[in-house]
Amino acid sequence: MHASVLRLSLLSTAILLSFTTIPAFATNGLAPIGLGTEHRSLGGAGTGYAANTSSIANNPAATSFVADGYDLGLEVFQPKRSATFNGKAFGMPADVTYDGNGKQNFFIPEISYKRSLKQFDFGVAVYGNGGMNTSYEKNPNFGIGKAGVDYQQLFVAPTLSYKLNEHHAIGVSANLVYHKFKAEGLHNFDNAQFSANPGHVTNNGYDSSTGIGASIGWQGKIAPSLSLGVAYRSKVSMGKLDQYSGLFANAGEFDVPAALSAGFAWQAAPNTLVVGDVQRVNYTDLAAIGNSSHKPVQFGGKDGPGFGWKDVTTVKLGLKQQVTPQMAMMIGYNKGTNPVKSSETTLNVLAPGVVEQHLTLGAEWQLTPKSSLIASFTHAFENETKGDTTVPPPGPVPLDAYNLKMKQNAIGISYSHQF
Repeated sequence: MHASVLRLSLLSTAILLSFTTIPAFATNGLAPIGLGTEHRSLGGAGTGYAANTSSIANNPAATSFVADGYDLGLEVFQPKRSATFNGKAFGMPADVTYDGNGKQNFFIPEISYKRSLKQFDFGVAVYGNGGMNTSYEKNPNFGIGKAGVDYQQLFVAPTLSYKLNEHHAIGVSANLVYHKFKAEGLHNFDNAQFSANPGHVTNNGYDSSTGIGASIGWQGKIAPSLSLGVAYRSKVSMGKLDQYSGLFANAGEFDVPAALSAGFAWQAAPNTLVVGDVQRVNYTDLAAIGNSSHKPVQFGGKDGPGFGWKDVTTVKLGLKQQVTPQMAMMIGYNKGTNPVKSSETTLNVLAPGVVEQHLTLGAEWQLTPKSSLIASFTHAFENETKGDTTVPPPGPVPLDAYNLKMKQNAIGISYSHQF
């Protein structure tokens, strides 16, 4: 078999396997801090920096500036999440803390590939772009048995880019999105008083759907040592999650938000690279995520209640230092706004994406002139959102009665190969 055909066959197999194996979990809201092991080592920055084929996921225009080849990566993700019910505020003798770490370790693969054509450059990236998991062995007042959610989102992004000239390129990706969701232990919401579709709120196993969107980007060198980039990802209208039509607004609607990123890469010295991004993700455009849980309509109804999330704006900064010809060290910082309001904490016991600050470290080892090994470490510092318990309205459980905490660690490794 010809080598190029073999490589494409292996890539196709990897993509098909990813549809059933790839998870991703929240750091900047529902999104990972960055895509690609090297970019995560640099605080997630990648819109203006073409590092390797994984850069395609951050900005489709980067396809024109990375070498032909592929990247294979795996990250082990460990979130720590908990919720404390403010019992004393409601006349109970004590507060109660619930541990949401029934599942602690998550394995997140990623795959990318690039090949130059005659006039264009072609690439594809396969990655997890969002998700959330909570698993409470002790139910936090939502019903009986275990409680929690599992949400996983997969992107397959075939990409074409075109060089306008030696220093500037534009690119476009078709985002083929698959996601799946399940909830359990939410029996107190599963009735005609609180849900427009009882029987479609909880304990229905996984439901899944697909959608198609697009990303467009520009990347260019505006000075010998300075590159810039801009990328926009459209909102993706997903098929409805029918098994949870009594939980999510508009009978199971759960779409993927639009995102806008801008970034730079500055070669400050021959061995020193500084990179940075600003990104905004528009969660308020999605009813299931952005609508307030206080809305006086039933869950699952037209424009019904959601998680009450705010939009998330993230600043990402990174430094890469070439220590020897064979080794580089990386450090990064990432700070995103907390999407969870103090007036929306009860429903967000299921999705406590409250972390804000991340410190990242990484290293790259050159194995051969055309291959390298990259490792990353990410620590999300513990953050807490305290619930506003001043006015407990009637409901299956008091709204805003919980304090939410989360912190995270992640270790990643990838192999990068040029043809």
